[in-house]
Amino acid sequence: MYKKYLLTLGCLMGTLSAATAPAPYGTLPTEQQVNWLRMEWYAFVHFGLNTYTNREWGYGDESPQLFKPGNFDAEAIVRTFKGAGMNGMIYTAKHHDGFCTWPTLSTKHNITQSPWKGGKGDVVKEFANACQKHNFPFGTYLSPWDRNCAEYGRKGYLDVYYKQIEELLTQYGPIFEIWFDGAMGGDGYYGGARQNRNIGKADTYYNYEQVVKNIRKLQPNCIIWGAAQRGDVTWGGSEKGFVKYPLWNVRNNKWISLEGDTPINGRGWFWHPGQERNVKSPEHLMQVYMASVGRGANLILNLAPNRDGRLDAADVASLEAFGRMRTRLLAKDYALNATVKASQVRGNDARFAGSALTDGDIESYWCPEDGTTTPSAEILLPEPTTFDVIRLREQIRLGQRVEAFQVEAWVDGQWKTIVAPGTPKEVETQFNLRGGKGHTIGNQVMRWLKEPVTTDKLRLTITRAKACPCISEFSLLRMPSAEEAQNVATSNDADKPLSSQGWTYSGFAANKAPLAFDGKADTMWSIHRTPSHFVVNMQQPAMVSGISYLPRQDGKTQGMTSRYRIELSMDGSSWKTVAEGEFGNLRANPVEQYVTFAPQKARYIRFFSTAALDGVGSSVAEMKIYGRPAKN
Repeated sequence: MYKKYLLTLGCLMGTLSAATAPAPYGTLPTEQQVNWLRMEWYAFVHFGLNTYTNREWGYGDESPQLFKPGNFDAEAIVRTFKGAGMNGMIYTAKHHDGFCTWPTLSTKHNITQSPWKGGKGDVVKEFANACQKHNFPFGTYLSPWDRNCAEYGRKGYLDVYYKQIEELLTQYGPIFEIWFDGAMGGDGYYGGARQNRNIGKADTYYNYEQVVKNIRKLQPNCIIWGAAQRGDVTWGGSEKGFVKYPLWNVRNNKWISLEGDTPINGRGWFWHPGQERNVKSPEHLMQVYMASVGRGANLILNLAPNRDGRLDAADVASLEAFGRMRTRLLAKDYALNATVKASQVRGNDARFAGSALTDGDIESYWCPEDGTTTPSAEILLPEPTTFDVIRLREQIRLGQRVEAFQVEAWVDGQWKTIVAPGTPKEVETQFNLRGGKGHTIGNQVMRWLKEPVTTDKLRLTITRAKACPCISEFSLLRMPSAEEAQNVATSNDADKPLSSQGWTYSGFAANKAPLAFDGKADTMWSIHRTPSHFVVNMQQPAMVSGISYLPRQDGKTQGMTSRYRIELSMDGSSWKTVAEGEFGNLRANPVEQYVTFAPQKARYIRFFSTAALDGVGSSVAEMKIYGRPAKN
């Protein structure tokens, strides 16, 4: 993986091209950190003895006999997360009470002492297997604090803890992230001693330097959360989900990203009776998303199974509604393929031209000459467009550089500042999101305007940077209105994949199109052509509300459809575009992705592959069309 990273960086450097790419600036992220940041959001799952005691932090003396879910279904939970658009999950294999939900050899306080499945159960394994089946990244949380273990606070506990880390990283397949909470001692059961034990400095007691070495040896691609900031990621600073802005990923000469974390339910991280009255609304979750992912961090959103082993219905309803809102927000980039006039282009080389801002390729970037830290670029749209969210990205493989930026719009014959440059002393906290200033960019930043703007010309100016900027994306998005949000939350509740029996196909490589609907991930519609498309004739009209897309699963990326357009028709002649956008993070996470739109009556669906990875080609491994039968 490290060789692959060096090769990618070498390509970015462009040593054989007309102009030399800028030298990397400062501390750089690893390839694993880049891939992790592009995941954006994933699930946290707290499920253990606290689920049955109505507590958040168990004391350590709780009986494993309490753990007896009657209807636990790991696969159903994973399907819910994936269907909402999440990109992975992290399960709390052991919380502070010390109860291990897998058959560990490190302690008797584990799942084998539970009546569930006659002591033969393994929650970690069931989640890991479900994630592997659905190609969904799996991670785990292992509390360093153990209020049950008699050796906690003494040297002997390290043998126990290191053994647990080893078991989780060697018995359950790839782990994309491992979490170490910051809780570090206090009162507890401790094998019956019932004492208060203080470990001093966590970094010293747990010897996190050695912990990190162990993990790198067992699973080199695993992202490490915490570990006294010896890992790759650290806490965003609150359990409300927001991170402070501006956000710099470099700390003490090391690239460390931030993660915003929050439970979807206001009652806590574990399930509690009556919590259905405290679920966060989809609109609130959008605030959380914009205050974490929109500020350059990732978001981990917690959903807790109940005592039956199922997710709470109210939590799921809010999650799915927010997932549809997020999909709608990101479905269309109004700046895609817009014309860009840059104030300066490095060596007049087309690789670094302003067009890279709007080409839909996250790897390409606009860059001026060395020493130029305040360049500008005009973005010319083909027609007046209304938007209220602006998204920017830096090419972080070359380091984080931008300190402040400004965006102006041409309104009523003059330039109007819609994102003002931030000053060094300004800091955003919590959810004061609307009309925010332009500070850092990093992996990405989304600025949510106070009110929508309509224009056909904008100007981006970098006002402060530590080195020549390398900007890979300038996007214009539209936040769903309150009415649209309500429609998003309710319109698809009854929609399911439509049966493909009797469907016929036309378009490019029409003879291969049925392979995209055969339920087999190892077959696919493919053609050596970009753009390309196929048409589905469902024979009977339906109220169509979305599709799912699974990229090729053979380990190759060439021809993976990365951008799409979906059109509907009743007669096969008159077409209406209902969605267009990007399938993100395909290289690192080629999982099923979903596109939703307002239900519309149609008999024909035309799917366009408008851009693909790694050269010419178009492909779809599997596709489902969602909707319901149309009423006469």
